[in-house]
Amino acid sequence: MTAYDYDLFVIGGGSGGVRAARVSAGLGKRVAIAEEYRFGGTCVIRGCVPKKLFVYASQYAEHFEDAAGYGWQVGTSTFDWKKLIAAKDKEIARLEGLYRLGLENSGAEILETRAELVDAHTIRLAKSGKTVTADKIVIATGGTPNPHAALPGHELCISSNEAFHLEELPRSILIAGGGYIAVEFANIFHGLGVDTTLIYRGQEILSRFDHDMRQGLHKAMVAKGIRIILTDVFSEITKSAAGGLVAKTMCGETIAVDTIMLALGRDPNTKGLGLEQAGVEINERGAIVVDRYSQTSVDNIYALGDVTDRVQLTPVAIHEAMCFVETVFKNNPVAPDHDLIATAVFSQPEIGTVGLSEEEAAKRYPELEIYRAEFRPMKATLSGRTERTIMKLVVDAASRRVVGAHILGHDAGEMAQLIGVSLKAGVTKDDFDRTMAVHPTASEELVTMYNPSYRIRNGERV
Repeated sequence: MTAYDYDLFVIGGGSGGVRAARVSAGLGKRVAIAEEYRFGGTCVIRGCVPKKLFVYASQYAEHFEDAAGYGWQVGTSTFDWKKLIAAKDKEIARLEGLYRLGLENSGAEILETRAELVDAHTIRLAKSGKTVTADKIVIATGGTPNPHAALPGHELCISSNEAFHLEELPRSILIAGGGYIAVEFANIFHGLGVDTTLIYRGQEILSRFDHDMRQGLHKAMVAKGIRIILTDVFSEITKSAAGGLVAKTMCGETIAVDTIMLALGRDPNTKGLGLEQAGVEINERGAIVVDRYSQTSVDNIYALGDVTDRVQLTPVAIHEAMCFVETVFKNNPVAPDHDLIATAVFSQPEIGTVGLSEEEAAKRYPELEIYRAEFRPMKATLSGRTERTIMKLVVDAASRRVVGAHILGHDAGEMAQLIGVSLKAGVTKDDFDRTMAVHPTASEELVTMYNPSYRIRNGERV
């Protein structure tokens, strides 16, 4: 029997990699985990967590305005970008420490170095040049922002990575993209007082979401003062004589701003990992090809999270890691369940969603019942805001099963998490109808929409 240095070697210290390493080590396995940057990965270091902190910070301007409608007199307020950055950095350092502590307590060996495959069982540690061997290998190196290298002047722009470390808050920003990251940062920067423009090649933002959510958020963003340009893209980016940047678009616009951010998707982080030498197959996007158990084309090598380009969400990577441990070290084959994943866009207002959009459901079911409510939230009545909340249930008419739930409004993400449990359990519209409302709440609308707003039959609205 071949003796290896480790039972498991994990490349990548993000949420998926850390979970796989920590739990495996807790089972008594000899585990090492290598990370070249910081432990915590995209989510903790330069993604979900700092972004949510920025979202909170950007909401206070509206909170101060709303207070007047409720009898509060708030004095002159100012915002200090450097204080926010310092507070954010302190919290991220604390969380990274917890990730490290969890690994140490489990007995996993932490290696602060880039790691690359030499062959199916051998890993080279870049910092020392040393090679080590492992019986099983997990690749969990995540994704990286697409630099849009074909765009002239792309090197003058920032990505979401740099947005968390800007030395100064720009006076104006132009953000390219229409997905989660672009939309969330457009709301963040606008809320912090930055003149904000969003440009997207598509017909509407958030292309994979339900159309009511997309259109409702678009209207809300424009009402706040965010400019949104659709069906257009950059042709080139140049420096201006004044020190800022100038973007020219394919449709003939010229836009001068302090900062341009490219949020044009993320690519699997697989370059230079030695995958070819080890025989690991990748697809045309550079993502590692895996089977339903996260096993690659090499039977002892597995891949988890964004590097596989399946579902780019932190909880999914963690779930895949737990399934890996069950499959490989507990002799209990478990395939990750990627169906009915609740998710949220932390825009302002938020979107929370689980299941099929109306458009997707119409392709799968002969007849749908659509329940839709749109209303002014109670909080806005005294503040004077004109914002709208939209709630929507997509129901298979034959089985009465709720196959999609979509919410635009305050705390939509929190609602999506809870309603996701119901949809996962196979809840029907009759179950919703039998459920008592919690009054007064926005979420009570989910259980008081008794009659369908309209039906979809064979893909057509009737």
